[in-house]
Amino acid sequence: LLHRKYVLQILIRAKKLLSELRSVVDVDLAERTKTITVCGDTHGQFYDVCNIFAMNGEPSEDNPYLFNGDFVDRGSFSLEVVLLLFSYKCLYPEHLHLTRGNHESLNMNKIYGFEGEVRHKYDATVLALFHECFQWLPLAACVEKKVFVTHGGLSSDDGVTLDDVRKVSRNREPPDAGLMCDLLWSDPQAQDGRSPSKRGVGLSFGPDVTRAFLERNGLDLVVRSHEVRDNGYEVEHGGSLITVFSAPNYCDAMGNKGAFIHLSAALEPKFTTYDAVPHPPLRPPRLDSG
Repeated sequence: LLHRKYVLQILIRAKKLLSELRSVVDVDLAERTKTITVCGDTHGQFYDVCNIFAMNGEPSEDNPYLFNGDFVDRGSFSLEVVLLLFSYKCLYPEHLHLTRGNHESLNMNKIYGFEGEVRHKYDATVLALFHECFQWLPLAACVEKKVFVTHGGLSSDDGVTLDDVRKVSRNREPPDAGLMCDLLWSDPQAQDGRSPSKRGVGLSFGPDVTRAFLERNGLDLVVRSHEVRDNGYEVEHGGSLITVFSAPNYCDAMGNKGAFIHLSAALEPKFTTYDAVPHPPLRPPRLDSG
């Protein structure tokens, strides 16, 4: 473990950087890089995150990344994952982007492992500072003004614009309804329209909802995470929405591949899939969906 004083320094610096961002981060690809790597849920699978960097290179000014929420819970090494990502955020604040997932919250961390892990490895003060950081994580990113990236999905209300998302006051625990809740919790469905979510929070939204959101905001694509996919990703809603999930063999039980996306300036997604790598035999917390 890192000495506690260094953990506190990383968290204090990360909190300052995150608090200065808007609720939607605008990501423009630099001429020299022309590509960003988008990762989905990593859920405490530290050795698989290290494998992503071994395959694809570490984050840097020439190798930008966007991690789309759910860094913690369920896996046995959530503390290591989120500290690594926050450290890279401190090193490369313009080139390592983080959005909030539904698991970056107090209630989820109590149930699914992160709170217990931090209390075991450090203490309540460190845990409280993590939650202050989580509350400042942006809710979405917009790549090249054309690709909308958020953890869960779209809203239960018609007419939502990027400016509406930018205006969300995010420095709080997620509410049980409304735009912030929908961004963190919603899922796509195959049929048009909207339906109640199987999760009991958020909603399921159809291809027509995605198309209308893209047209209203002059966008080409929605990228989201939040759900396991057997191959690590799935192109849905007639090509207008992509789900990406970066935790292979989720909870040591699902047998899925992980994936990440390369988005170039042409905004044509290219997918890389990979299998889980070995990790020390610590049992993960309980398996559940979402």
